[in-house]
Amino acid sequence: MGTNRNIVLCIVFTIITFGIYGIYWFVKMTDETNAMSGNNQLASGVLAFVLTLVTCGLYSIYWSYKMGEKVDQINDNPGGNSNILYLILSVVGLSIVVYILAQDCINKRVSY
Repeated sequence: MGTNRNIVLCIVFTIITFGIYGIYWFVKMTDETNAMSGNNQLASGVLAFVLTLVTCGLYSIYWSYKMGEKVDQINDNPGGNSNILYLILSVVGLSIVVYILAQDCINKRVSY
């Protein structure tokens, strides 16, 4: 259902490939969290990436907010505030931290 990825290697690969691996990571993480949360009404990974490009990055802020909601659903914490944290991180330019936190959630769920 999800892939246990080494977060440090994901960051290194993103830097080495000048962000290309980050795009792949974004797409796969979006698809995996959609599947794990059971919330398939949201955009697929490819569509989310295209929308991010078309809106010059504004969709990524919305994506971060929705990713926080999905992380709370995956963690069985429907009243959690991950969405607010992810939104703030994205607005201040720390989207990579959102990736790290979301991947950590996926890794923990896959490890069960």
